[in-house]
Amino acid sequence: MNYLELLQLAAPEAIVVVTALLVLTIGLARAGADAISSLVARLGLIAAGGAVLMLPRDANLLGGMLVVSPLTSLFKIICLVLALFTIALTRRNSLPRHHSEYLALLLLATVGLMLLVGSEELLMIFIGFELTGLALYLMTAFDKSDRYSAEAGLKYFLFGSTASAFTLFGLSFVYGSTGTTALAAIGEKVTAGPLEPLLAAGIVMTLVGLAFKVAAAPFHLWAPDTYEAAPISSAAFIASASKVAAFVVLGKVLLIGFARAQGSAEWYALTPGWSPILAALAALSIVVGNLVALAQTNVRRLLAYSAVAHAGYTLLGIMAGPAGFAATLFYTTIYALTLLGAFGVVAWVRDATGGDDLSHFVGLRTRSPMLAGCMAIFMLSLAGLPPLAGFFGKFYLFSVALSAGEKHGLLWLVVLALLGSLVSLYYYLAVLKAIFVEDAAHDAPTIIPESAHRITLTVLAAAVVIVGILPTNLVARIVASLQ
Repeated sequence: MNYLELLQLAAPEAIVVVTALLVLTIGLARAGADAISSLVARLGLIAAGGAVLMLPRDANLLGGMLVVSPLTSLFKIICLVLALFTIALTRRNSLPRHHSEYLALLLLATVGLMLLVGSEELLMIFIGFELTGLALYLMTAFDKSDRYSAEAGLKYFLFGSTASAFTLFGLSFVYGSTGTTALAAIGEKVTAGPLEPLLAAGIVMTLVGLAFKVAAAPFHLWAPDTYEAAPISSAAFIASASKVAAFVVLGKVLLIGFARAQGSAEWYALTPGWSPILAALAALSIVVGNLVALAQTNVRRLLAYSAVAHAGYTLLGIMAGPAGFAATLFYTTIYALTLLGAFGVVAWVRDATGGDDLSHFVGLRTRSPMLAGCMAIFMLSLAGLPPLAGFFGKFYLFSVALSAGEKHGLLWLVVLALLGSLVSLYYYLAVLKAIFVEDAAHDAPTIIPESAHRITLTVLAAAVVIVGILPTNLVARIVASLQ
């Protein structure tokens, strides 16, 4: 292979890197060029999306370090779209200083996500995680005027470093057992039946690191502080795009590299493997996320704990095997769009009222009917009510998990997930109660979002409704990409 071919297949990532450097240069060379930096960043993401569409259908370079397939191309585009929406929802006056540097970090984090979804080699996956993580740590602590932002960034960094250490130890054990870091080669060398201790330890430690990335309990402790104290656009990107890439990686690592070590989490046929560990993480995430969310009065912390519960729901699909992986990818995609929109509404409420507790949303229906309508769509979709995308996502996910196995062995997890969804109605409806039932104070400010933000939130809300009514197009594309 020559370098020209490598550059051609890595063109989307190269375009985003060049865009990040260009945005950084503009910010350093010209003060007050925030609008130009935002425009260049958006154009770079669009150009990278076009480069993804021009890639060949299938290619595999350097033993899986760079893989081009329908799946990787689809989720590179999804990551680029989520980054584009994040830039659109980023208010320059909320980050008045060093806006260009912030956009450069966002673009570098996007490069890391593209490397994650486009690789099937453990070392490249680890590099992608580190590139993304370092950028996200800085984005979390970016608001120097808020000491809580720095505190959240430090906590995120400490937890993330610990998780990275676990992941690296696990990968070294896997390499020591199999002699390779390519997922396809690992899958051939992992045998069914009892695992040798070194490989078993490697799988467990790798799962610990990946559970941190998806905020699954009990490795979720970074999420509430990060979601609450980080700049809202940073929290939105962490909650949406990074989760999508993390679930893509988790599914590929388990279903390609460790497929023969799956075991069974069925209640009547428990077999050692990664599936029982995943089942325990899912069950704990559903219980902890939903119960702790009930006690929250801050909307961003509420969304953080609900994200823990949603991570538990999403893990069900991976336990159902390759067929369930499609449901996992669909669910995490529509969840990312929904949460991005919810954070966009929270950003405007916080800017207008100075906070994002439930009390700051009181009477939003009169202060900004558009924001109230969008928030209703996002909250009801997260709750899983028809005809919104969240309803079909949960239905698809739970039905695939229920049909896995011969005797509905994952029924216990599906029942727990249904009960968790029922509990979640309370705290999602609490947000809507504050918006639509309670009356605002006479001196409550009217909220008038900028036209670009109104368009962005309207597009996200419309996408949630349309995908809920017509989910077959997205589902068909995901299923086809896995074949």
